[in-house]
Amino acid sequence: MTNRSHADLVAEQSRSKSATSALAASWRRSMVKHGLDPADRHQPERLSYAELQYRRDARDRFLNVAAPQLDQLYGLVGMSGCNVMLTDADGIVLDQRVSDGDAAQFRDWGLWQGADWSERSQGTNGIGTCLAEGRQVTIHREQHFHTRNTGMSCIDAPIWGPDGRLLAALDVSSARADQTERYNRLIAAQVAQAARSIEATFFRASFPGARIVLASDDPSDAAMLLAVDKDDLAVGATRAARRALGLEREGDLRPRPAADLLGRQDDLHGFDRAEHAAVARALARAGGNVSAAARALGIGRATMYRRMARLGLNEK
Repeated sequence: MTNRSHADLVAEQSRSKSATSALAASWRRSMVKHGLDPADRHQPERLSYAELQYRRDARDRFLNVAAPQLDQLYGLVGMSGCNVMLTDADGIVLDQRVSDGDAAQFRDWGLWQGADWSERSQGTNGIGTCLAEGRQVTIHREQHFHTRNTGMSCIDAPIWGPDGRLLAALDVSSARADQTERYNRLIAAQVAQAARSIEATFFRASFPGARIVLASDDPSDAAMLLAVDKDDLAVGATRAARRALGLEREGDLRPRPAADLLGRQDDLHGFDRAEHAAVARALARAGGNVSAAARALGIGRATMYRRMARLGLNEK
């Protein structure tokens, strides 16, 4: 396909009202909404060093949490000539992993720290379209809006913040001529897993004083997490948990009893629950010795047995 024919195809599909695919919708946004020309061969704009550093400093805690996952993902795909990048929600590349031997080529493509890969800037591309649609995407070669980007394959997954808002995009890009769609699918699975791991780790780090509870009966669904405080109130939830449990889509979470959200029955209420916890702690500290636990609570042994029976605690 020549440069002109690709630009013509994009323009034709962008204007067509009958084209209903997700790709055509992205091309249409790029041309109609953002006013871009598919034949434009300018590199993405890049922030100055000071501007990039300002953005990085503002997201320093997130970048520190994400760094080990970037290293791990790069360890899986770096040897095949791939570039691993992490952007903010605006599509600005904040961090990356790339080999010294491939660095010059990726810098020439504009796949570099500080570059703006938003859809409004570069049209349909892995990073920008992932952020625009809030979903995992693969943009392979001629699926890109700009003709100058049709030599690359870009695989991206969104990362959602603890407040339920879109926080970042995780990208693996390759400009290899032999990059196949089948290989892209393998990389896409790794990108999705790394993105979910970053999301879960940052969620945990954002609620340091809370218990983190899996809000799903499926142990493999690591994206559905609740943060529960010392009073057993859910004070935070990942985007997946918010959607599944019908919570606020974005922003602060109104505290709710975790048991109510999780549908777990609790026969103890109020003072009974507090007494149950106190008696259970005393027994644990006494190694199951009822007499020692009773003395620690300042009650008689017979009273202790009666309370244990009423609270459903068995002697170990």
